[in-house]
Amino acid sequence: MRVFFVLAAFALAITVNGQDKNFTEITYTKQLSTQLPDSALLELKKMYDKATRQKDPLTMGTSLQRMGNICYYLGNYPQALDFHLRADKIFRELGRRELLAGNLNDMGILYYYNRQIALARKQYEEALSIYRQTRNDEGLAGTYGRIGHLYEKQSKYDSAFYFQRLALLQYSRISKKEGIAKIYENLGSIYEDLAKFDSARYYYQHSYDLYEQSREDVSIIEVLNNLGDIYRKTGHYNEALVQTRRALALAEKANDLYEEGAAYHDLGKTYSLLNEKDSAYHYLELSRRATIDIYSAENNRQTAFLSVLFDIGKKNDEIVALQHARDINIIIAIATTVVILLLLVLGWVIISRQRLKIRNAGILALQNKQMHDAQQELMQTALENKQLLENKLVQDLEIKGKELTSHTLHVIQKNQLLEDLRNRLEIMAKDDKRDQKKQIQQLIQQINLNFNYDEYWTGFREIFEQVHQEFFAKLKERRDDLTYNDIRLAALIKLNLDSKDMATLLAISPDSLRVSKYRLKKKLLLEEGESLTSFINSL
Repeated sequence: MRVFFVLAAFALAITVNGQDKNFTEITYTKQLSTQLPDSALLELKKMYDKATRQKDPLTMGTSLQRMGNICYYLGNYPQALDFHLRADKIFRELGRRELLAGNLNDMGILYYYNRQIALARKQYEEALSIYRQTRNDEGLAGTYGRIGHLYEKQSKYDSAFYFQRLALLQYSRISKKEGIAKIYENLGSIYEDLAKFDSARYYYQHSYDLYEQSREDVSIIEVLNNLGDIYRKTGHYNEALVQTRRALALAEKANDLYEEGAAYHDLGKTYSLLNEKDSAYHYLELSRRATIDIYSAENNRQTAFLSVLFDIGKKNDEIVALQHARDINIIIAIATTVVILLLLVLGWVIISRQRLKIRNAGILALQNKQMHDAQQELMQTALENKQLLENKLVQDLEIKGKELTSHTLHVIQKNQLLEDLRNRLEIMAKDDKRDQKKQIQQLIQQINLNFNYDEYWTGFREIFEQVHQEFFAKLKERRDDLTYNDIRLAALIKLNLDSKDMATLLAISPDSLRVSKYRLKKKLLLEEGESLTSFINSL
């Protein structure tokens, strides 16, 4: 089953006078973001800075929303959420309800991927309220579809069906073929989850027909792969091969590495079920190579993207420093003006009161001393402020350096792929009929050498403590004899990871994970009915 969120469409129809040029630039960055996201992010940052100087909040908001979508596309959810929250504030202040609703839908997706289901639903509900008031049927349909997807992922299929059908009704009213096709695809996905394969095939086929009419090539590839899955699961292997090969041909034409890899993998599984081992091995090997190419391209893209984020943060720090320096200069200028005015007044007093020269001389000396002290205090304050500013810049640079190391968390995900490959290669190595047994065993050894968890734990812990301050300290207060593995398990539970992901990151089996959780619960002296997850989340 392959159901993916497509990046939300942006409400960029700006009607304010003087905005045509900005609209063209934002549209250009939308096209650029799918190919060169780091370049698009830099262009949007320039637009945002320009709009800030020109006091153009509408362009500021749309630029922030676009930057948030690029960060979401690249998997940097915290940064994406920060951009969307800033856009949310601007759209609310401007009263741009349509733009606000689109941004709320974007935030709903982010909260969903951060496993904050309640917050995701809250964003969708507010977006629905706005679309109902503005009578935007397309906006209502898109939001209904997102809510239905939310329920599907929670296995609440009755609610999922209800909202998907509401979305289908809205799209049908406005004759939006692309939207109807997407909802058909979502319904097929739900039926596939329920193992009702005939119904799933029915909706996938209707989705394919509509996508073909609209020439939605990427969506067509996904639906063809889904149809191949259905035919394979129902034992129609030859028809499954036909559908998957069609998907593969379109993916190769579009140069879509992700869909190529998925098609190769599906072909390998189908040939394996047909007991055609050579063909199965051939396509699984092609799938492996495609996965390596995807990983390499994704790693390069993430590196470039993090570099851009670092440069943007550095420039922001420089801007703040310049603003502080300007404020200090203003203070000094005001102080100098005050001193000059005082000197003028003092001179006038001396001239007008010549008869009291001696007395005035004493007053002048006293005032000069006071002014000198004031100047000394101002200079001392300015030096202290400058020192504080320098210390803050050093701290900010250190934090940014730590943020750059956060990409190591993504490297841990390779272990899941390596584990899957290792298991498959071990199975193949047990087959004495294969000539590649020796080479396969060598590959297994290389894969085992690539499993390394402790190397990334230090970086993971530093970033974790920034987000969940004092977590480890509170855990130690509860029980000070926790082992290294106990602490790692508690941190992963705090992140709300599912059991499969935790088992992969800890390099243990699901059964071993359940035993580890049970032992940790006993060490923390929890009651029989008390939830380990709830306790850790309360720390």
